[in-house]
Amino acid sequence: MCRLVPDNYQNFLAFVFAIEEINRNPHLLPNITLGYEFHQIHYSHWRLLESFFRLHTGQDEVPNYTCRRESKSVAVLTGTSWENAGKTATLLELYNFPQFSFGSFDPTFSDRGQFPSLYQVAPKETSLATGMVSLMLHFSWTWVGLVITEGQKGTQFLSDVRAEMNRNGVCVAFLKMISNYLTSPVLALQKLDFLTRETPPANVVILYYDIESLNDINYQVGQYVVTWRVWVTNSQWHADSSGRNFILDSFHGTLIFSHHREEIPDFKTFIHTANPLKYPEDTFLTLYWFQNFHCSVSDSDCTLKNCLLNASLAWLPMNHFDIIMSDASYNIYNAVYAVAHALHEMLLQQVGTKPIRNGEMTVFSSWQLHPFLKKMQFHNPTGDLVNLDKKSNAEAKYDILNVWNFPEGLRRKVKVGEFSPHARHGQLSLSENMVEWATGIIETPPSVCSESCDPGFRKSLQEGRAACCFDCTPCSEKEVTNDTDMEQCMKCPDHQYANSQKTHCLQKLTIFLNYEDPLGMILLGAALGLTVLTVVILGLFVRHADTPIVRANNRGLSYTLLISLAFCFLCSLLFIGRPSTATCILQQTTFALVFTVAVSTVLTKTITVVLAFKVTALGTRMRQLLLSGAPNSIIPFCTLIQLTICSIWMGTNTPYIDTDAHSEHGHIIIVCNKGSLTAFYCVLGYLGSLALVSFTVAFLARNLPDTFNEAKFLTFSMLVFCSVWVTFLPVYHSTKGKVMVAMEVFSILASSAGLLGCIFAPKCFIILLRPERNSFHGFRDK
Repeated sequence: MCRLVPDNYQNFLAFVFAIEEINRNPHLLPNITLGYEFHQIHYSHWRLLESFFRLHTGQDEVPNYTCRRESKSVAVLTGTSWENAGKTATLLELYNFPQFSFGSFDPTFSDRGQFPSLYQVAPKETSLATGMVSLMLHFSWTWVGLVITEGQKGTQFLSDVRAEMNRNGVCVAFLKMISNYLTSPVLALQKLDFLTRETPPANVVILYYDIESLNDINYQVGQYVVTWRVWVTNSQWHADSSGRNFILDSFHGTLIFSHHREEIPDFKTFIHTANPLKYPEDTFLTLYWFQNFHCSVSDSDCTLKNCLLNASLAWLPMNHFDIIMSDASYNIYNAVYAVAHALHEMLLQQVGTKPIRNGEMTVFSSWQLHPFLKKMQFHNPTGDLVNLDKKSNAEAKYDILNVWNFPEGLRRKVKVGEFSPHARHGQLSLSENMVEWATGIIETPPSVCSESCDPGFRKSLQEGRAACCFDCTPCSEKEVTNDTDMEQCMKCPDHQYANSQKTHCLQKLTIFLNYEDPLGMILLGAALGLTVLTVVILGLFVRHADTPIVRANNRGLSYTLLISLAFCFLCSLLFIGRPSTATCILQQTTFALVFTVAVSTVLTKTITVVLAFKVTALGTRMRQLLLSGAPNSIIPFCTLIQLTICSIWMGTNTPYIDTDAHSEHGHIIIVCNKGSLTAFYCVLGYLGSLALVSFTVAFLARNLPDTFNEAKFLTFSMLVFCSVWVTFLPVYHSTKGKVMVAMEVFSILASSAGLLGCIFAPKCFIILLRPERNSFHGFRDK
């Protein structure tokens, strides 16, 4: 029972072909010939029921009264519409009459309680949405429109495909539900707004077509030239069969998910031989022949004449008649075989029993087939498994067909791939080189809301838009993305850094203030040069040890100061080179102690100068104290205090090797961590206190009369020393890495050079350039 139109006439031919093939098979129903009746249905509930009563009783006047005696139908095949199958199922259940639906699988019919006598031949379509979304992902289509015909299956498919799209990051650009024009009179007034370009454009549209909607959406779309879109649809879709050839076709390049099946070779032969002479009772075939093969009608008996010689349906172009078996036709083919196998098994079971006979005919009721149909599983002639068990019906495997519109707009369907929900190694396989896209498109068309974010950028969602609509934001300095369309940038580990493109992390180079660096070489040269200069001055003072200028300025303290300054210059070398635990400790302790000796020596010299000029006023006891060298005890006393501070520092929080991975881009700097900044500042504070006392005493003695009074020079040297270290503190806190170490070395060299220059430069000038002033005669003359 189906509605006979050109689009589904192939269903009727498949039905006839299956029956004839079974009747020729000596191993299936031997000595039994299958017959059939064909009833054309109308879109009316009462007409549909009337067709069934005529089928079941043989007359349409008295319900439930059977006037048939010779033959009787044992099963009925209903059309693809859920409306048809659903309406007849309720009535057929009253008679336990087997009913086969050859439409697409409907979960509603799997309810044994509601439809115990209805069987579905088609496999489950629960993986259709998964297959279509897999195709979207294969081509990186993330901005997809949905056009779905209304109905129970359409609603279920919408739920499935939306869930699958959400799981895989594919967004719905628009959703259009197309109404059934029989239940919605305003269909003709619907605005097909999905046929216009939107912003951003969705170049790919999933079109779910359901026969039960009775809505020829293909015809409506075909009236427009929509060549910029790729349509992805299900096997229910069919091209416009009005016979028109469209070179510029909206459906050129369409991708169709069709149930996988093996080809039935004899079916093409059957199509070649089917004609009105072979089936004179088929009025539709006669009419179809008349329309397509330029026949004329005989006036005498209304038969066809003057048709094309050896005309065949196989001659017609695909947009008139497609000889490739459709899903519905294949389901009809399997349904007929299912009935035949059930009859065969039932008859085998009756062997050995006495059959109830009416003349020469075997008499049985249609309900007796149910025990055999409920668990029916068999292989059809092509080898495909057919399963009628409602619980174990397997999911469909799909062939992906591509509509080629050339030559001459014939809409040829070519297999370009497969989708299998059970495949182990990849569910989707596709031959992209075989895909013909829409007219004017030579490569895979994109369908995205936003262009992909390249490596080095991350997706930043646009407020109020779908997840597929985003902006591309560059990763920050220490972050990378190594793939397209990443939502978050990955932070590089501390020992790595991001390259300039922010695409991957690179290993940082380990560096330190090295002797080979330009800055290290300069500081090394300065330290060694100043050390040599200090040694030269020391040698000069030793050579002229008995001259007035050397003796007047306490040569013992001068020697001590020069030696301590030489060690001050040399201790700066501990800060250059690869740090180790020993050098980190020696850096701070050596710096603290030698500078304490130097500054305390300056303090001793200053006090000695003051006491020398005040000795007369201070009396005999103070003179004896001065002559005994008691002021010199200031040096070990001050050094002992500094040594105590350093001991506490080293005992509580010893300096250690540390790494600085943030100061310089792409580098890890090895530095000495002071352990305790408080202890370090205590050392500097103590040195600063000694320098401040020395500066104060020297400043007070700056105007004392004497030819070789060095109080002024001591004052200026302490001023330079304090200025250097006061400047050091803020600069030290504002720098990091090698620059911080270099700043500390520079402060050591600058402050030591300040002491050396301010105190000893004037004396060296007199010794070397004014020797006449460095004699007893010159001293007396002065």
